Amino acid sequence: MYIEKFDSEGKEATLYHSVESGSPLIILNNYADDGKSVVEAAEKTGRNEFNLLCIGNLNWNHDMTPWYCPPTSPKDTPCTGGADEYLKILLEEILPECLKRVEGTPSHISVAGYSLAGLFALYALYHTDVFACAASMSGSLWFPDFKEYVFSHEMKRKPEKLYLSLGDKEARTRNQYMKDVQENTESIAGHFREAGIDVTFEMNPGNHFSDAALRSAKGIMAII
Repeated sequence: MYIEKFDSEGKEATLYHSVESGSPLIILNNYADDGKSVVEAAEKTGRNEFNLLCIGNLNWNHDMTPWYCPPTSPKDTPCTGGADEYLKILLEEILPECLKRVEGTPSHISVAGYSLAGLFALYALYHTDVFACAASMSGSLWFPDFKEYVFSHEMKRKPEKLYLSLGDKEARTRNQYMKDVQENTESIAGHFREAGIDVTFEMNPGNHFSDAALRSAKGIMAII
């Protein structure tokens, strides 16, 4: 697989090229590393061909969050709500640069992410019609008022497929924010199904930090 790296607006982009022209393009916002572990996990599952654009060097608690949230624990930092700002950079700077480099026109462009990036993947659907599908792996759907936002707003484009996943131990916490993650995720999945969207919701063994690369690969495979 041909791998290409470029920087755009201070973000580090790694593009894993498909060998087939016109393959889907999946945008993966990533907390750490360049997505290599996700690609390797996808290959072990016998992946279909797709281009993967992994974006790093993110201001995680700013770029991936829709609005302010106070620290969720004494050692944490607040989320400062920069998702709209980052989405603009993604659509106007990073994505056009990527499209210059992929072979052919992607059959679809979709967005994926883990944790807060899974939250961002769903939030983005309410602010752009660029993405055909979305995958939110162990998504931070506990985020204050996000479930209510989903229930009260319309997406810019009805997605062809949505994939949601959680670890089966993620809701077993005393954290006042994160204890609602499974209930919220199940409610959001049901809401999307009622809207006629093709939704896959999957529970995985383990806590929030278990098998992140494998869970990410499974989500990507589900939407391509």
